[in-house]
Amino acid sequence: MPQTFPDFPLADADKCVKCALCLPHCPTYLQTRDEGEAPRGRIALMQGFASGALAITPRLMAHLDRCLACRACEAVCPADVPYGKLIDATHLEFVRQGHGEPPAVRLFAACMRRPTLLRALHGFLWFAQRLGLPRLAVISPRLTRLVKALPRLSAPHRWRDVYAPPQENAQEVALFLGCIARVTQPAVTQAGISVLNALGYRVRIPQGQVCCGALDQHAGRPAQAAALASKNLDAFDTDTGTPLLHTASGCGATLNEYPLLVTDARAAGFSARTRDISSFLTGQSRLGQIQFKPWQARVLVHSPCTLKNVLKADKAVAGLLRCIPGLHVETLPTGTGCCGAAGAYMLTQAQTADHLADTIAAAVERIRPDALVTANVGCALHLRAALQRRGLGTPLLHPVEILARQLADKMAL
Repeated sequence: MPQTFPDFPLADADKCVKCALCLPHCPTYLQTRDEGEAPRGRIALMQGFASGALAITPRLMAHLDRCLACRACEAVCPADVPYGKLIDATHLEFVRQGHGEPPAVRLFAACMRRPTLLRALHGFLWFAQRLGLPRLAVISPRLTRLVKALPRLSAPHRWRDVYAPPQENAQEVALFLGCIARVTQPAVTQAGISVLNALGYRVRIPQGQVCCGALDQHAGRPAQAAALASKNLDAFDTDTGTPLLHTASGCGATLNEYPLLVTDARAAGFSARTRDISSFLTGQSRLGQIQFKPWQARVLVHSPCTLKNVLKADKAVAGLLRCIPGLHVETLPTGTGCCGAAGAYMLTQAQTADHLADTIAAAVERIRPDALVTANVGCALHLRAALQRRGLGTPLLHPVEILARQLADKMAL
Protein backbone atom coordinates (compact mmCIF):
# COMPACT_ATOMS: atom_id res chain seq x y z
CA MET A 1 0.00 0.00 0.00
CA PRO A 2 1.21 3.58 -0.59
CA GLN A 3 2.81 5.34 2.33
CA THR A 4 0.52 8.05 3.73
CA PHE A 5 3.19 10.29 5.22
CA PRO A 6 6.76 10.66 4.03
CA ASP A 7 8.53 11.27 7.33
CA PHE A 8 7.93 7.83 8.80
CA PRO A 9 11.04 5.60 8.36
CA LEU A 10 9.32 2.42 7.19
CA ALA A 11 12.64 0.81 6.32
CA ASP A 12 13.73 1.13 9.96
CA ALA A 13 10.42 -0.28 11.19
CA ASP A 14 10.76 -3.22 8.82
CA LYS A 15 13.97 -4.24 10.64
CA CYS A 16 11.76 -5.46 13.49
CA VAL A 17 11.31 -9.24 13.10
CA LYS A 18 8.82 -9.40 16.02
CA CYS A 19 11.12 -11.72 17.98
CA ALA A 20 9.70 -10.63 21.37
CA LEU A 21 13.10 -10.27 23.07
CA CYS A 22 12.08 -6.73 24.01
CA LEU A 23 8.87 -7.72 25.81
CA PRO A 24 10.43 -8.52 29.23
CA HIS A 25 12.06 -5.06 29.20
CA CYS A 26 9.03 -2.94 28.26
CA PRO A 27 7.43 -1.26 31.32
CA THR A 28 3.96 -0.89 29.80
CA TYR A 29 3.87 -4.46 28.50
CA LEU A 30 4.91 -5.84 31.88
CA GLN A 31 2.11 -3.83 33.47
CA THR A 32 -0.65 -4.81 31.01
CA ARG A 33 0.50 -7.98 29.14
CA ASP A 34 -1.13 -6.39 26.10
CA GLU A 35 0.69 -6.71 22.76
CA GLY A 36 -0.56 -3.25 21.84
CA GLU A 37 1.47 -1.95 24.78
CA ALA A 38 4.67 -3.73 23.67
CA PRO A 39 7.40 -2.50 21.31
CA ARG A 40 6.71 -5.02 18.56
CA GLY A 41 2.96 -4.40 18.81
CA ARG A 42 3.44 -0.66 18.64
CA ILE A 43 5.79 -1.01 15.67
CA ALA A 44 3.11 -3.07 13.89
CA LEU A 45 0.59 -0.32 14.62
CA MET A 46 2.99 2.34 13.34
CA GLN A 47 3.66 0.33 10.18
CA GLY A 48 -0.07 -0.01 9.56
CA PHE A 49 -0.62 3.69 10.16
CA ALA A 50 2.26 4.75 7.93
CA SER A 51 1.22 2.44 5.08
CA GLY A 52 -2.41 3.53 5.13
CA ALA A 53 -3.80 0.27 6.48
CA LEU A 54 -4.82 1.90 9.76
CA ALA A 55 -6.43 5.27 10.40
CA ILE A 56 -5.96 7.43 13.48
CA THR A 57 -8.43 6.25 16.09
CA PRO A 58 -8.59 6.87 19.86
CA ARG A 59 -7.50 3.28 20.45
CA LEU A 60 -4.49 3.54 18.12
CA MET A 61 -3.41 6.82 19.68
CA ALA A 62 -3.85 5.47 23.21
CA HIS A 63 -1.49 2.55 22.57
CA LEU A 64 1.18 4.80 21.07
CA ASP A 65 0.76 7.68 23.52
CA ARG A 66 1.21 5.29 26.45
CA CYS A 67 4.72 4.47 25.22
CA LEU A 68 7.27 5.94 27.63
CA ALA A 69 9.95 6.17 24.91
CA CYS A 70 12.29 4.72 27.55
CA ARG A 71 14.08 2.87 24.73
CA ALA A 72 14.72 -0.20 26.84
CA CYS A 73 13.70 -2.15 23.75
CA GLU A 74 16.55 -0.58 21.76
CA ALA A 75 19.10 -1.70 24.34
CA VAL A 76 18.21 -5.39 23.83
CA CYS A 77 17.16 -5.42 20.15
CA PRO A 78 19.32 -7.81 18.07
CA ALA A 79 18.26 -6.01 14.87
CA ASP A 80 19.14 -2.51 16.17
CA VAL A 81 15.67 -1.15 15.46
CA PRO A 82 15.76 2.63 16.21
CA TYR A 83 12.51 2.64 18.16
CA GLY A 84 12.92 6.19 19.45
CA LYS A 85 13.14 7.47 15.88
CA LEU A 86 9.94 5.59 14.98
CA ILE A 87 7.81 6.86 17.86
CA ASP A 88 8.99 10.45 17.35
CA ALA A 89 8.03 10.29 13.66
CA THR A 90 4.59 8.97 14.60
CA HIS A 91 3.97 11.79 17.07
CA LEU A 92 4.94 14.25 14.34
CA GLU A 93 2.19 12.90 12.11
CA PHE A 94 -0.30 12.97 14.99
CA VAL A 95 0.43 16.68 15.36
CA ARG A 96 0.07 17.27 11.63
CA GLN A 97 -3.36 15.67 11.74
CA GLY A 98 -4.44 17.77 14.71
CA HIS A 99 -3.80 15.32 17.54
CA GLY A 100 -1.03 16.92 19.58
CA GLU A 101 -0.50 17.22 23.32
CA PRO A 102 -3.14 18.85 25.57
CA PRO A 103 -2.97 22.68 25.63
CA ALA A 104 -1.68 22.85 29.22
CA VAL A 105 1.26 20.57 28.36
CA ARG A 106 2.05 22.64 25.28
CA LEU A 107 2.02 25.73 27.50
CA PHE A 108 4.49 24.05 29.84
CA ALA A 109 6.79 23.23 26.89
CA ALA A 110 6.53 26.82 25.64
CA CYS A 111 7.72 28.11 29.02
CA MET A 112 10.63 25.68 29.01
CA ARG A 113 11.87 26.77 25.57
CA ARG A 114 11.78 30.52 26.29
CA PRO A 115 14.31 31.66 28.92
CA THR A 116 12.36 34.85 29.72
CA LEU A 117 9.13 32.92 30.36
CA LEU A 118 11.03 30.28 32.31
CA ARG A 119 12.56 32.88 34.59
CA ALA A 120 9.17 34.58 35.09
CA LEU A 121 7.57 31.23 35.92
CA HIS A 122 10.38 30.46 38.37
CA GLY A 123 9.89 33.78 40.13
CA PHE A 124 6.11 33.32 40.27
CA LEU A 125 6.33 29.81 41.73
CA TRP A 126 9.02 30.85 44.22
CA PHE A 127 6.88 33.77 45.40
CA ALA A 128 3.77 31.57 45.60
CA GLN A 129 5.58 29.05 47.79
CA ARG A 130 6.72 31.85 50.10
CA LEU A 131 3.08 32.90 50.46
CA GLY A 132 2.20 29.38 51.59
CA LEU A 133 0.51 28.37 48.36
CA PRO A 134 2.40 25.24 47.28
CA ARG A 135 -0.81 23.82 45.87
CA LEU A 136 -1.63 26.97 44.01
CA ALA A 137 -4.62 26.41 41.72
CA VAL A 138 -3.55 26.54 38.09
CA ILE A 139 -5.38 26.19 34.83
CA SER A 140 -5.37 22.40 34.53
CA PRO A 141 -5.06 19.23 36.65
CA ARG A 142 -1.89 18.33 34.72
CA LEU A 143 -0.11 21.52 35.72
CA THR A 144 -1.43 21.13 39.26
CA ARG A 145 0.36 17.77 39.33
CA LEU A 146 3.58 19.47 38.30
CA VAL A 147 3.21 22.22 40.91
CA LYS A 148 2.67 19.61 43.64
CA ALA A 149 5.81 17.75 42.54
CA LEU A 150 8.04 20.79 42.94
CA PRO A 151 10.57 20.84 45.78
CA ARG A 152 11.07 23.94 47.89
CA LEU A 153 12.39 26.44 45.35
CA SER A 154 15.19 28.92 45.82
CA ALA A 155 15.04 32.41 44.34
CA PRO A 156 15.90 32.77 40.63
CA HIS A 157 19.67 32.82 40.22
CA ARG A 158 21.88 34.21 37.46
CA TRP A 159 24.96 32.10 36.94
CA ARG A 160 28.28 33.76 36.19
CA ASP A 161 29.98 33.14 32.88
CA VAL A 162 32.97 31.46 34.51
CA TYR A 163 33.74 29.74 37.82
CA ALA A 164 37.49 29.38 38.17
CA PRO A 165 39.40 27.23 40.67
CA PRO A 166 42.27 28.70 42.73
CA GLN A 167 44.84 27.01 40.47
CA GLU A 168 46.09 28.90 37.45
CA ASN A 169 46.19 27.42 33.93
CA ALA A 170 43.22 25.20 34.74
CA GLN A 171 41.60 23.02 32.11
CA GLU A 172 38.12 24.10 31.07
CA VAL A 173 34.73 22.43 30.80
CA ALA A 174 31.39 23.87 29.69
CA LEU A 175 28.21 23.20 31.67
CA PHE A 176 24.71 22.74 30.23
CA LEU A 177 21.96 23.99 32.57
CA GLY A 178 18.79 22.63 30.98
CA CYS A 179 15.35 24.18 31.56
CA ILE A 180 13.33 22.70 34.43
CA ALA A 181 16.61 21.91 36.21
CA ARG A 182 17.34 25.65 36.36
CA VAL A 183 14.17 26.04 38.43
CA THR A 184 14.20 22.91 40.57
CA GLN A 185 17.88 21.90 40.88
CA PRO A 186 20.19 24.91 41.23
CA ALA A 187 21.87 23.04 44.09
CA VAL A 188 22.91 20.36 41.61
CA THR A 189 24.55 22.97 39.38
CA GLN A 190 26.32 24.49 42.39
CA ALA A 191 27.50 21.04 43.47
CA GLY A 192 28.79 20.24 39.99
CA ILE A 193 30.78 23.49 39.89
CA SER A 194 32.24 22.81 43.36
CA VAL A 195 33.41 19.31 42.45
CA LEU A 196 34.80 20.38 39.07
CA ASN A 197 36.66 23.30 40.66
CA ALA A 198 38.06 20.95 43.30
CA LEU A 199 39.45 18.85 40.45
CA GLY A 200 41.06 21.96 38.97
CA TYR A 201 38.56 22.59 36.18
CA ARG A 202 37.48 26.05 35.12
CA VAL A 203 33.70 25.89 34.53
CA ARG A 204 32.19 27.99 31.75
CA ILE A 205 28.41 28.56 31.56
CA PRO A 206 27.44 30.13 28.20
CA GLN A 207 24.57 32.58 28.68
CA GLY A 208 22.94 31.93 25.30
CA GLN A 209 22.06 28.30 26.02
CA VAL A 210 18.43 27.16 26.06
CA CYS A 211 16.34 24.01 26.60
CA CYS A 212 17.82 20.92 24.92
CA GLY A 213 14.66 20.40 22.83
CA ALA A 214 13.61 17.00 24.21
CA LEU A 215 10.06 18.03 25.13
CA ASP A 216 9.41 19.28 21.60
CA GLN A 217 11.21 16.48 19.79
CA HIS A 218 9.26 13.72 21.54
CA ALA A 219 5.93 15.52 21.18
CA GLY A 220 6.02 15.82 17.40
CA ARG A 221 7.42 19.34 17.18
CA PRO A 222 10.81 18.79 15.47
CA ALA A 223 10.98 22.33 14.06
CA GLN A 224 10.93 23.81 17.57
CA ALA A 225 13.44 21.22 18.76
CA ALA A 226 15.75 22.04 15.86
CA ALA A 227 15.52 25.76 16.62
CA LEU A 228 16.59 25.13 20.22
CA ALA A 229 19.42 22.87 19.04
CA SER A 230 20.69 25.63 16.74
CA LYS A 231 20.73 28.13 19.62
CA ASN A 232 22.74 25.71 21.74
CA LEU A 233 25.19 25.08 18.91
CA ASP A 234 25.72 28.85 18.73
CA ALA A 235 26.07 29.21 22.50
CA PHE A 236 28.68 26.47 22.88
CA ASP A 237 30.60 27.17 19.69
CA THR A 238 33.47 29.19 21.23
CA ASP A 239 35.73 26.22 21.82
CA THR A 240 34.80 22.99 20.12
CA GLY A 241 37.45 21.07 22.05
CA THR A 242 36.00 21.76 25.50
CA PRO A 243 34.08 18.90 27.17
CA LEU A 244 30.41 19.79 27.50
CA LEU A 245 28.88 18.37 30.66
CA HIS A 246 25.25 17.96 31.67
CA THR A 247 23.74 17.05 35.03
CA ALA A 248 20.43 15.68 33.66
CA SER A 249 20.57 12.52 31.59
CA GLY A 250 17.29 13.37 29.85
CA CYS A 251 18.93 16.48 28.42
CA GLY A 252 22.08 14.52 27.67
CA ALA A 253 20.22 11.96 25.58
CA THR A 254 18.91 14.71 23.31
CA LEU A 255 22.19 16.64 23.16
CA ASN A 256 23.84 13.38 22.17
CA GLU A 257 21.52 13.07 19.16
CA TYR A 258 21.68 16.60 17.73
CA PRO A 259 22.90 15.24 14.35
CA LEU A 260 19.42 13.69 14.03
CA LEU A 261 17.70 17.01 14.79
CA VAL A 262 19.63 19.48 12.63
CA THR A 263 21.70 19.42 9.44
CA ASP A 264 24.23 21.85 10.93
CA ALA A 265 27.78 20.62 10.33
CA ARG A 266 28.65 21.48 13.94
CA ALA A 267 26.14 19.01 15.39
CA ALA A 268 28.32 15.88 15.22
CA GLY A 269 31.24 17.53 17.00
CA PHE A 270 28.90 19.05 19.58
CA SER A 271 27.33 15.70 20.42
CA ALA A 272 30.70 13.95 20.48
CA ARG A 273 31.93 16.16 23.31
CA THR A 274 28.81 15.98 25.51
CA ARG A 275 29.19 13.88 28.65
CA ASP A 276 27.07 13.08 31.66
CA ILE A 277 28.84 14.69 34.61
CA SER A 278 29.01 11.45 36.62
CA SER A 279 30.55 9.59 33.69
CA PHE A 280 33.05 12.40 33.15
CA LEU A 281 34.07 12.51 36.82
CA THR A 282 34.61 8.76 37.12
CA GLY A 283 37.23 9.01 34.39
CA GLN A 284 39.27 11.62 36.24
CA SER A 285 42.49 10.31 37.79
CA ARG A 286 42.59 13.39 40.01
CA LEU A 287 39.39 12.25 41.73
CA GLY A 288 41.42 9.79 43.80
CA GLN A 289 43.54 12.65 45.13
CA ILE A 290 40.58 14.39 46.78
CA GLN A 291 40.07 13.64 50.46
CA PHE A 292 36.32 13.30 50.80
CA LYS A 293 34.84 13.37 54.29
CA PRO A 294 33.47 9.95 55.35
CA TRP A 295 29.71 9.39 55.40
CA GLN A 296 28.49 6.29 57.21
CA ALA A 297 25.29 5.87 55.26
CA ARG A 298 23.40 3.65 52.85
CA VAL A 299 22.25 5.08 49.52
CA LEU A 300 20.06 3.52 46.86
CA VAL A 301 20.80 4.36 43.21
CA HIS A 302 18.08 4.75 40.59
CA SER A 303 19.26 4.52 36.95
CA PRO A 304 17.28 6.83 34.62
CA CYS A 305 16.27 5.21 31.34
CA THR A 306 18.10 7.89 29.36
CA LEU A 307 21.32 7.24 31.26
CA LYS A 308 21.03 3.48 30.89
CA ASN A 309 19.45 2.93 27.47
CA VAL A 310 20.65 5.94 25.46
CA LEU A 311 23.89 7.19 27.04
CA LYS A 312 24.98 3.72 28.26
CA ALA A 313 26.53 5.30 31.36
CA ASP A 314 24.38 3.98 34.20
CA LYS A 315 27.30 2.26 35.98
CA ALA A 316 29.07 5.59 36.48
CA VAL A 317 26.86 6.84 39.31
CA ALA A 318 27.47 3.94 41.68
CA GLY A 319 31.18 3.99 40.82
CA LEU A 320 31.39 7.70 41.55
CA LEU A 321 29.67 7.42 44.92
CA ARG A 322 32.11 4.74 46.05
CA CYS A 323 34.70 7.52 46.31
CA ILE A 324 33.05 8.51 49.60
CA PRO A 325 34.60 6.64 52.56
CA GLY A 326 32.05 4.70 54.58
CA LEU A 327 29.24 5.06 52.04
CA HIS A 328 27.37 1.84 51.24
CA VAL A 329 26.02 2.01 47.68
CA GLU A 330 23.21 -0.22 46.39
CA THR A 331 21.19 -0.19 43.18
CA LEU A 332 17.43 -0.62 43.03
CA PRO A 333 16.25 -4.24 42.88
CA THR A 334 15.76 -5.85 39.48
CA GLY A 335 12.21 -5.35 38.29
CA THR A 336 11.66 -1.80 39.50
CA GLY A 337 12.50 -0.44 36.03
CA CYS A 338 11.41 2.92 34.61
CA CYS A 339 10.12 5.51 37.09
CA GLY A 340 7.44 6.79 34.68
CA ALA A 341 8.56 10.42 34.51
CA ALA A 342 9.57 10.36 30.81
CA GLY A 343 9.47 14.10 30.17
CA ALA A 344 5.84 15.21 29.92
CA TYR A 345 4.58 11.62 30.32
CA MET A 346 4.03 12.09 34.05
CA LEU A 347 1.60 14.89 33.11
CA THR A 348 -0.20 13.20 30.20
CA GLN A 349 -0.32 9.58 31.45
CA ALA A 350 -0.67 10.07 35.19
CA GLN A 351 -2.06 6.64 36.09
CA THR A 352 0.68 4.63 34.38
CA ALA A 353 3.39 7.04 35.50
CA ASP A 354 2.30 6.88 39.14
CA HIS A 355 2.10 3.09 39.08
CA LEU A 356 5.70 2.84 37.90
CA ALA A 357 6.96 5.41 40.42
CA ASP A 358 5.06 3.71 43.24
CA THR A 359 6.89 0.45 42.48
CA ILE A 360 10.19 2.21 43.15
CA ALA A 361 8.82 4.02 46.20
CA ALA A 362 7.72 0.65 47.62
CA ALA A 363 11.26 -0.68 47.21
CA VAL A 364 12.60 2.40 49.01
CA GLU A 365 10.13 1.81 51.81
CA ARG A 366 11.33 -1.80 52.19
CA ILE A 367 15.04 -1.00 52.04
CA ARG A 368 14.95 2.27 54.04
CA PRO A 369 18.13 3.88 52.63
CA ASP A 370 19.51 7.15 53.96
CA ALA A 371 19.06 8.67 50.50
CA LEU A 372 17.75 7.83 47.03
CA VAL A 373 20.05 8.96 44.20
CA THR A 374 19.15 9.72 40.60
CA ALA A 375 20.92 11.57 37.78
CA ASN A 376 17.92 13.03 35.97
CA VAL A 377 15.79 16.00 36.99
CA GLY A 378 12.48 14.59 35.71
CA CYS A 379 13.01 11.34 37.58
CA ALA A 380 13.85 13.30 40.72
CA LEU A 381 10.62 15.32 40.57
CA HIS A 382 8.45 12.29 39.87
CA LEU A 383 10.07 10.02 42.45
CA ARG A 384 9.96 12.73 45.13
CA ALA A 385 6.18 12.93 44.64
CA ALA A 386 5.91 9.12 44.92
CA LEU A 387 7.91 9.09 48.15
CA GLN A 388 5.68 11.82 49.55
CA ARG A 389 2.55 9.80 48.73
CA ARG A 390 3.92 7.05 50.98
CA GLY A 391 4.85 9.50 53.70
CA LEU A 392 8.57 8.86 53.23
CA GLY A 393 11.03 11.61 53.99
CA THR A 394 13.92 9.90 52.21
CA PRO A 395 16.19 12.60 50.71
CA LEU A 396 16.43 12.47 46.93
CA LEU A 397 19.85 13.61 45.73
CA HIS A 398 21.94 13.91 42.60
CA PRO A 399 25.30 12.09 42.86
CA VAL A 400 27.31 15.31 42.55
CA GLU A 401 25.39 16.77 45.49
CA ILE A 402 26.74 13.98 47.68
CA LEU A 403 30.29 14.51 46.43
CA ALA A 404 30.06 18.26 47.03
CA ARG A 405 28.71 17.77 50.55
CA GLN A 406 31.66 15.57 51.42
CA LEU A 407 34.35 17.89 50.07
CA ALA A 408 36.74 18.85 52.85
CA ASP A 409 36.97 22.44 51.57
CA LYS A 410 33.96 24.02 49.93
CA MET A 411 34.09 27.07 47.68
CA ALA A 412 31.48 29.83 47.91
CA LEU A 413 29.69 30.28 44.57
